Amino acid sequence: MGRDAPATPAPMSILSDRWIRAQATTHAMIEPFVEAQRRDGCISYGLSSYGYDARVADEFKIFTNVDSAVVDPKDFAANSFVDRKTNCCIIPPNSFALARTVEYFRVPRDVLVICLGKSTYARCGIIVNVTPLEPGWEGHVTLEFSNTTPLPAKIYANEGACQFLFLQGNEPCETSYADRAGKYMRQQGVTLPKL
Repeated sequence: MGRDAPATPAPMSILSDRWIRAQATTHAMIEPFVEAQRRDGCISYGLSSYGYDARVADEFKIFTNVDSAVVDPKDFAANSFVDRKTNCCIIPPNSFALARTVEYFRVPRDVLVICLGKSTYARCGIIVNVTPLEPGWEGHVTLEFSNTTPLPAKIYANEGACQFLFLQGNEPCETSYADRAGKYMRQQGVTLPKL
């Protein structure tokens, strides 16, 4: 190898409960933060071994075809959904709802956060999707729930919805989400698509 050869980057590592707790308590990475898994008659949430199970808030946007709206990410129509504030959201068969996390996240500059749905919902045909939380991003996370079944499906507010996994890069990124003033920075509530 010559002198100008790039160094081999260290592999990206998944971060443990100790790291998540330290970041949450000293740098407000997750607010409010639940230090241990809570399961008392609900879908579990809180700190796990290598992740954090976030809760879904009680604000939902449920898609409806009552006005025959077209879902267009470049021109999102407000009449394509109905708003509900409820402890239990019913998603119609083969339909979709937007929600948000109870928790507010602040992602460190050298960390990428990915989200996976909880198995309790997955086993019921309910898919939770979230795009990665980029380094430097902060806000409430908008959650996408798809009911893939031919039956109505329930989503329980203030209970676990998905698990966030924290991956640390080999070094801080050159340009963070905050540096480029990303359009979803510091989002509050359920945030609709933006151009």
